[in-house]
Parts: sequence; structure tokens; C-alpha cells
Amino acid sequence: MSSPAERYARSRERGAWQSSPAGRFASSLDFELDPFQREGIVAVQEGHGVLVAAPTGAGKTVVGEFAVALGLETGRKTFYTTPIKALSNQKYHDLVARHGVGNVGLLTGDASVNGEAPVVVMTTEVLRNMMYAASPTLTGLGYVVMDEVHYLADRWRGAVWEEVIIHLPASVQVVSLSATVSNAEEFGDWLRTVRGDDTRVIVSEHRPVPLWQHMMVGKQLLDLFVTDGSGGGTAAQGGTTRVNPQLLERISGAERAAQSQGWRREDAGGPRGRRGAPRGRSRGTDSRERGGRGGTAYRDDSRAATGSLPGGAPTRAEVIDQLDRHGLLPAITFIFSRAGCDAAVQQLLGRGVRLIPEEEGQAVRDLVTRRVAEVDPADLGVLGYHDFAEGLARGYAAHHAGMLPLFREIVEELFTAGRVKAVFATETLALGINMPARSVVLEKLVKFNGETHAPVTPAEYTQLTGRAGRRGIDVEGHAVVLWRRGVDPMDVAGLASTRTYPLRSSFRPSSNMAVNLVSQYGRERAHELLQSSFAQFQADRSVVGLTTQVRENLVALDGYAEAMTCERGDFREYGRLRHELSELEKMQARRLQAQRRADIASALEELEPGQVIQLDGGRKGSMAVVLRGARRTASPEPSVITSNGSLQRLTVAGFRDVPEVIGTLRVPAHFNPRSPKARKDLASALRDTVREPRPGRGGPGGGG
Repeated sequence: MSSPAERYARSRERGAWQSSPAGRFASSLDFELDPFQREGIVAVQEGHGVLVAAPTGAGKTVVGEFAVALGLETGRKTFYTTPIKALSNQKYHDLVARHGVGNVGLLTGDASVNGEAPVVVMTTEVLRNMMYAASPTLTGLGYVVMDEVHYLADRWRGAVWEEVIIHLPASVQVVSLSATVSNAEEFGDWLRTVRGDDTRVIVSEHRPVPLWQHMMVGKQLLDLFVTDGSGGGTAAQGGTTRVNPQLLERISGAERAAQSQGWRREDAGGPRGRRGAPRGRSRGTDSRERGGRGGTAYRDDSRAATGSLPGGAPTRAEVIDQLDRHGLLPAITFIFSRAGCDAAVQQLLGRGVRLIPEEEGQAVRDLVTRRVAEVDPADLGVLGYHDFAEGLARGYAAHHAGMLPLFREIVEELFTAGRVKAVFATETLALGINMPARSVVLEKLVKFNGETHAPVTPAEYTQLTGRAGRRGIDVEGHAVVLWRRGVDPMDVAGLASTRTYPLRSSFRPSSNMAVNLVSQYGRERAHELLQSSFAQFQADRSVVGLTTQVRENLVALDGYAEAMTCERGDFREYGRLRHELSELEKMQARRLQAQRRADIASALEELEPGQVIQLDGGRKGSMAVVLRGARRTASPEPSVITSNGSLQRLTVAGFRDVPEVIGTLRVPAHFNPRSPKARKDLASALRDTVREPRPGRGGPGGGG
């Protein structure tokens, strides 16, 4: 039992916490802070720069939202930056709902709303451009939240994040939010170097909602992993985890069935099996009306073929139906194609699929009608509004950057409210947009990276499947990979179980960047800034490591030199002479070999029709008669008929020594080498006319 003094101390500590900005912010939330969240907001309150690295869905944005609240409380301007416009739009609406429309602005390439507000949400490119232009909006800036800061590894736009971090004044407090990376400390060290402050690095690897991994083979849903002989799904649970033997057996059977039907490898495949339930089914599954099932089979993301492939991958309608049966809706299906997302909605509409009751669908339709009331009806027809609204009224929709922003906002609003059960989305939805689902489906594990179609990386896989599992709603999330021919379950297991994602800089100075830097800061300062990049920081660290290794090797060599000391002579000089002698011997051998090949090539070029040469040292069939010499044809390889009747071409590689002419034989003027009978007759004449040579002469190997 604690003493009165200890109880008094705890009471004072609680009082201090509740009266602090961090305590007041925490009390305004409807959930208890996790330890890493509390540590993060305390560090921000104390004036530190912060790097928070935590799994997708863990709630790291709470730290950024506290920076916004602290900025409003202390009268300092706050910028909240994101990688994409869709995430900026969503964060804008979230902050407006919390702080009021007058306190929050939005700046993206598509929108400019209240840009001088105390809190402005923007894409990172907008902030970079403001800094180059010395925008007056930067006056009074106190906090910058860099959401999804790991995006600096993006090969196309990642350098923007480094430019912003380097150029921001030291007085600005930077709050960086990242997905889990294995080198967070290294990134934190770089932030301390360029920011000149004590950046706190806070890492959490705990995922609040466990994620279970599955594969769907045909229409059968199977666990990817088993643990200690029992069913299992996560890749990071205790015990001995291995790939599910039942899954491997099922896929082997599907491969055999596909091969027996003569399928090509690129065809989507896998026989349809009996329905199997995944372990760890989520609680709270609500009953819902189901529409028609089945559907049109598909071979790619953008178009549907007619009819289902025998033993093929399930159609999109069948996948959604299976998830519905197992209580795994709402779901996000990631399709790496905008056209594929739209096609998925069309396929479900074509099969009459309905995931919500009709009365709920009518309410959704009324809401959508109100939201688009200001859009010209003629424009709505061009934008595919009618199919869009019909899909939402049935409980499903597409979501991608090619849609009208208003349409995307409606989908996000309805999905977050639980009124849409299935969304077909591109990977941009995984970049921090707050649309978690009970399950996530990956149709393919290959995507276009801007240059070529490349396999999904472990980090991308984790980012995508991290949308599964709604905190406070689901007790667990579910990731489902559709099996098709060519998909190895061991590869999927590798993606699901990898926990090491090093953050690598994509910073590559461009001409435009150099011009902007020199214009803004002058040549010397521009050079200093370029030398401050995370890429240079990582390169310098690797040089330090290599230098250390060289130093250690030199010390080891000094030890060897001491050990080689001998009273009978200089051992190192002896070793040097032996090495030189060995190199000279090798050089001489190469010269002899080159000369031998040149002599063989010259001898082959000199052969004339009718000459008989020895091929392989005197064994039966070792002779050949020349049909056409190299000098009389365009080919450098003379053709011959051997004493066993085969037609061959002679190459240098077929001889160990210069071929020897051992006789002559008349070849008929109209000899046809393609005629088996003609070859047989000539070979018989060769054996009868020319005596077999004695063993040990000529070169082996035949004519190649």
C-alpha cells in the first residue's frame, strides 16, 4: 500500500497533467491514449521535434492533431502537409469538424480555401513552392506536421519532403508521422542534424487490431499461416508459424487441374472449391440482404470476358459474396487500375448484387442526390453519375484519383459511416486516408511503378493491408490475397511476415531545384543545403562504415606482416615473385590457347571439298569428308559427312588440335546432303576408300 506522500505526489502529477495542453487535449478524446501517443504529444508540448513511426491504423495522427491544437492555443500558425490531394481534403474536413471552418484552410492544386487561416492543410509540394516564393503566408509559422513522411522514399516525388525539411526555419517545430520503418533512429539522427534540435524518435510496432492473413483459392477462403498445428492467420504471433499445409495442398491441386486443362500460365486460375471459413471471424456481423451471386469472369483489371473460366479465379462478385458469407464486410479491394475499379462496379451491377437493404439504399440515393444538386445534370451524365449512384444505393463503389473530387468525398463519407460495404480502390487509398475496413483484398501482387510492372514490396503490402481492422469496431482485421496461376503462397507469406522496411532517400538534385536554390539562397548556401539531404547523410554514413572496415583490414595486414618475418629471407618478396610467376604462366597459357584456336580456324578455312579429315582420335566414326569448304560459302564453318552418315558443321570449339587431312574422296557433283540415302552411300564409300586412322591422332569432339 502506498504512503500518503506517494499518493499526494501522484495526485499533484495528475493535476499537472490535466491542466496542461496535452492533458486537456487527451481529455477531449473519446478513447484512452496509447503509450506512444502520450509520449509523442508530451514531446511536442515540450518543444521538441518529433518523429513517430507506427503501423498503419495505430493512431499516430493523434500526435499531429495535438500540434494543431497546441498551435491554436498558443497563437502559432500550423501547416498540416500530406502526400496527396485526397488525404489533404479528408484531413481538412476532419479539422474543420473539430476546430471550426474559420480556423482551418486548404491549399492544394485543385482548391484554395481560407489560405490565411491559423491552420492550413496542404500537399507537401504546395509548402515547397511557398518556401521558394518566400510567401508571406509563412509568417508566424510555428508547427509543420508531415503526415506519411516515409513518402520521401517515392522515386518520383519523394525529394520534395527532404527539401521542405531542410529549408524550414529552425524556429518551426516539425512533427513527422511515418509508417513503421526499421531505420527510424537513422532518420531521426538526420532530422537532428538538419533541424538543429533534439528530435525525439518514438517507435511503436504494436498493431492495435490484429491482422489475419488469408488466400482465396477458387471460392475457398483459407488461412495463410498456421501456428503450432492450429489454425492461425497473423504473421507475427507467438509459437512456430508456418504456411498452412492445407493451402499448399489446395493450390497444388488447382495447378494440376489447370495444367490438365491446358491453361496458359497467364490465365487466372484455380479450381473452385468448397466454401471454407477463416478462423478468427470478426464479431458484430450484421445481417443484410444479399442480391444475385456469381458473375462474369475477368482476365485483367479493365475488362470482363464472357462466361466463367472452368476452375478459374473467382469473379469479383463471387469474392464479395464469399466475404459477405464469412462476415468480412465492409471490404476494400485494391485494384491497381482506375479502369479496373470502375469495371468492378459494372460487374457487380451487371449481376444485380445488393449489399444493403433497399430502404437503406433509398436513403443513400437521397443523400447523393442532395450532394450533387449543384452539378449540371448534363455534366452528371458524362461523369457516369447514374451508375455511381446505383452502385452506392446497392452498397458498393469505386474510389480513385480519376473520379470527380465530390464523388470521392461522397464515397469516403458513406464508407466511413458504414453505409457502403465494398469499395474498389487504387493504392492511393492506402496513403493515410481514413477509410479502414474489416478486410482488404488484393487481386494481384504486381503493379505498375511508373516505368514497369513490378512485384509489390513488403512495405507496400503492409501499407495496403494495414487498412484492415477498424479500431474500436473490429476485434481483428483480415487480409485476403486472390490466388491465380503464378502466385506462390510462399511469396505471399514472405510479404506478410517481413517486418524490416528501411527508409531510403530518393533525393536526386535536378536542374530546376539547383536554379531555385541558387536564386533563393545564393551559391554557397545552395551547396550547403544540397549537402544536407538525407541521401547525402546515408552516403556519408556508408563511407564512414567502409573507412572503418579499411582501417580494420590494414591493422590485420600489419599483423600478417609481423607474422611473416623470417631470418631466412623476405617472405613477402618471395610471395610477390611467386605471384608474378603464376601470372606469367597464366598469360603464356592464354597465348598458347589463342594461337591454337587461330591455327584450327585457319586449317578449317583451308579445307577443300573431297578432303577427308580425322575427327576424334581414331575411333569408329572419327572420319569426315568435306562437302563445302569455308572459302566457297558465306559460312566460316565447313560442312561434312561423317563416316556414320551424319551431316555436321565444323567449328573451332570442336577440336583440341589442328585437324589432319588423311585422304581424299570424290563427292558426286549433285550430292544432296538432305537425302538420308545419299548420306549413307557417301559414308559407306568413305569407310571403304579411306583406311581408319590409328588412335592418338587428330582432335576429338566431332564437328559440333
